[in-house]
Amino acid sequence: MVTSFNVPRLVIAAPSSGSGKTTVATGLMAAFSERGLAVSPHKAGPDYIDPGYHALATGRPGRNLDSFMCGAELIAPLFAHGAAGCDLAIVEGVMGLYDGAAGRGELASTAQVAKLLRAPVVLVVDASAQSRSVAALVHGFASFDPQVRLGGVILNKVGSDRHEVMLREALEEAGMPVLGVLRRAPQVAAPSRHLGLVPVAERRRDAVASVAALAEQVRAGCDLDALMALARTAPALSCEAWAPDLALFPHPAPSRNRALPGPGPQTPDGLDSPAPPAFEARGPGRSPSNGGAPVIAIAGGPAFTFSYAEHSELLQAAGAEVVTFDPLRDEALPEGTTGLVIGGGFPEVYAPELSANEPLRKAVAAFAAAGGPVAAECAGLLYLARSLDGKPMCGVLDSDARMSERLTLGYREAVAVSDSVLAPAGTRLRGHEFHRTVIEPGAGPAPAWGFTHPERRVEGFVQHGVHASYLHTHWAAEPSVALRFAEAAAAHR
Repeated sequence: MVTSFNVPRLVIAAPSSGSGKTTVATGLMAAFSERGLAVSPHKAGPDYIDPGYHALATGRPGRNLDSFMCGAELIAPLFAHGAAGCDLAIVEGVMGLYDGAAGRGELASTAQVAKLLRAPVVLVVDASAQSRSVAALVHGFASFDPQVRLGGVILNKVGSDRHEVMLREALEEAGMPVLGVLRRAPQVAAPSRHLGLVPVAERRRDAVASVAALAEQVRAGCDLDALMALARTAPALSCEAWAPDLALFPHPAPSRNRALPGPGPQTPDGLDSPAPPAFEARGPGRSPSNGGAPVIAIAGGPAFTFSYAEHSELLQAAGAEVVTFDPLRDEALPEGTTGLVIGGGFPEVYAPELSANEPLRKAVAAFAAAGGPVAAECAGLLYLARSLDGKPMCGVLDSDARMSERLTLGYREAVAVSDSVLAPAGTRLRGHEFHRTVIEPGAGPAPAWGFTHPERRVEGFVQHGVHASYLHTHWAAEPSVALRFAEAAAAHR
């Protein structure tokens, strides 16, 4: 049902990466939360790390809004799902305001998300090396796309009182409100490494202190009342809020991502096709029909921090019981596990500790050998390999992984090459790669995906009940992935 949905909202953008979006967005989330507001945190694009800081600042799951992976039509519904019942929503942008998927115009840009949400934009400008030129910069961003409503500027890395006066005078001349001024404060910066910020789960105590410091900095330097007033100017959205039950059991409508017509590549010899469902997926008013839900274990802890909140919600709506475990600490899979999800993260940082947990490595290998359904993305792929940087891993895959000097980063269009526990051959999905490791060989006898854009190649492994790949996907784009995996978990039980 399409309804009118309204919540005050802001998009925090910047001219380029490194301007301070995460500092400002996280600080604003924390500062408004401290005022007693329920703040809904969002991140444009595929990034997993920033939402962890957002969740720490607000006490709510950080959610991604990625129009490349999920489609522009899902941005407002996913936003409405996350922001339901909240007093304010803050969306942190990605890269520069108008940067998006390469060669695709505004697709997946912060500007597109802002337009889809009809949200005012606050531009965070690194003013450390400019004075009056800031007005020309901001004027260009404000006038480039008239449909993007730039409501004000927050000046970051301002050097002195005199510097602030010059910047304010220039922007006043340009007619652009200054909603905040932040001085250089390296003590509140989060540490970074080869793939960006260190995730919250790896430095929780320090991260709590960092977020508190960001809140204090933003409170001192930003006009929170003016920012809230700007957020309230966002008009109502007409959309149906996304819900996992409705996504799995929708009103009759064609799927955005659908299997290719006609016969696809054949299942390789020895690859078992997923069994028919052994339970009735929950859906509206439904419950498992065989006396119990399949138990799907999701890897967590410091080594496996990358996941989208909607994945667990979809699995639960499909009738599964979702439990988490920590491969660094737990020596066995959760009791009754019938499905295993190992998402992204930083196993390369924890390779010695993961290798030292031999009981769990053997348990994962035994689960896979018994035909248990396993969905592994990126870090999960490395964990299933025979070794990672010379340290023994689970040995599910006949491949070895290692760190590389080359960063692999970008959106991908993919088609499932082999039938698997996630999708039938021919299913088209969009995803994202982000890693600085390589695995050799890079694909098995039954590859998982064939990439069709921006380059053509096969990637990943399908091996009995295992689907392992570097490709990160967002299951809200194709909820049948979650349903198919839950059915495979129920059948394995």
